[in-house]
Amino acid sequence: MEMSIKKELRRAVDSGKVLFGVRETEKSILNDSAKLIIIAHNCPEREKNRIIHLAKIARIPLVKMKENAYDIGELCGKPFSIAAMAIIDEGKSKILNAVNKDETNA
Repeated sequence: MEMSIKKELRRAVDSGKVLFGVRETEKSILNDSAKLIIIAHNCPEREKNRIIHLAKIARIPLVKMKENAYDIGELCGKPFSIAAMAIIDEGKSKILNAVNKDETNA
């Protein structure tokens, strides 16, 4: 369930196109390039609410992770924390399928 999302997230980062950060995530929603939005547990409340609102309007799937921003950065193999990210191209991953199976939003 959640483990497959984590595994597929790393695969998407390695083989697809992913944007990191709150501003980049918001831009990808507004220009309709995002296929999936991922938000860390400790994303600042104001930014989190704005991203959730924009994603809902644009009908883009959104996953609220239980992990904090530092853990998501580590999971993605990055030396920085990631509060929000947008999957533009899933590459070789099957993250969209994993999210659709687990509609409970990790």
